[in-house]
Amino acid sequence: MKKLIRNYINTFKGLSTEVWWLALITLINRAGTMVIPFLSLYLIEDLKFTLKDVGWIMTAFGLGSVAGSWLGGKLTDKIGYYKVMVRSLLSTGILFIALQFLNTFATLCVGIFLVMLVADMFRPAMFVALSAYSKPENKTRSVTLIRLAINLGFSAGPAVGGLIITTMSYSGLFWVDGITCMIATLVLFQVLNPKTAKIQDNIIVENPDSAYKDHAFLIFLVAMFLFGFVFLQYFSTMPIYYREKHLLSEFKIGLLLGANGFFIFLLEMPLIKWLENSKYTKTGLMLFGATLTALSFLVLNLTTFTGILIIGMFLMTLGEMIAFPFSNAFALQRAKKGNQGEYMALYSIAFSIAHIFGHNAGMRLVDGFGYDNTWYIMTVLGGVCAFLFLFLKSYMKNKNDKQ
Repeated sequence: MKKLIRNYINTFKGLSTEVWWLALITLINRAGTMVIPFLSLYLIEDLKFTLKDVGWIMTAFGLGSVAGSWLGGKLTDKIGYYKVMVRSLLSTGILFIALQFLNTFATLCVGIFLVMLVADMFRPAMFVALSAYSKPENKTRSVTLIRLAINLGFSAGPAVGGLIITTMSYSGLFWVDGITCMIATLVLFQVLNPKTAKIQDNIIVENPDSAYKDHAFLIFLVAMFLFGFVFLQYFSTMPIYYREKHLLSEFKIGLLLGANGFFIFLLEMPLIKWLENSKYTKTGLMLFGATLTALSFLVLNLTTFTGILIIGMFLMTLGEMIAFPFSNAFALQRAKKGNQGEYMALYSIAFSIAHIFGHNAGMRLVDGFGYDNTWYIMTVLGGVCAFLFLFLKSYMKNKNDKQ
């Protein structure tokens, strides 16, 4: 047992102090974003919107995310990642608190758009900061540590969120979200100030390539859009499915979603350490992750037994654990060829566009065809995503490009 624990701890060795601080800031911030998994339930149960209205509001969520990721990439290349991260976190905290006072369809569309515009400016800046604070050989594990922080926060967040809803109402979530963003800003200001932070990998590209002309990267972005489209169903249509078809309470939904973060916290770093030392390529691993995620939807139609939800969540979690760290590492590797902010913004935008179409399409598919048919459609889309990763692997091999 001691050897197992020691080996687990050893997987974290070699990461810089700045990466650990960035992970802590991410943990504080993510623990507070407990409103996001409950947003669709809040809109339906508290504000009495229809599924179609919720779909459009979630589309505004995605549009804000796209605009924020693009703007964050531009500003990161222009003024630097530190300034973008500080301003994004502080402004997001204020906007989250204000969001609870909006209750009409139009104001919520505008409000959620603005929240995501400001919040997702943080993402490309954080990725560039992560790259700067990591040694080249540690980037995948550094990404994994950040994901562990995200998922540790997400593991506690929904469970606490469900408890807050039960005892205080939905408005308490918005206050917690806003306050935690502000706390994360204070920590960032104190520990990652450019005057004190140590740069590990200072990448300067004299004649940067345009990300828009990197064909392998563009194929990768399409595959990541499809992956995001399918994956995001777990945070919009899936909580409603848990409630309507399996009659789970908000607290139980929070626990089930929180199990995702717990599994990732427990297993992802050793898994990534092992996979990094294996013969598998990043593209091959992303293909495997996409396949597992597609299967997580297929199994839901095999039985009406509620226990199948745990199996589906485990398959999705395993797919996510493999696909996301290596997709992050792939994007960071390609970003060395050009403006890092532009590359990482496009990586974030691929996921943000999935927000635009994924939530809305999922709601409409459920409304028009029911849950079973929607899960079959998601399985097929996951299969197309896996095929694109297979095509990317072949394309890069033919071009003698590093995978």
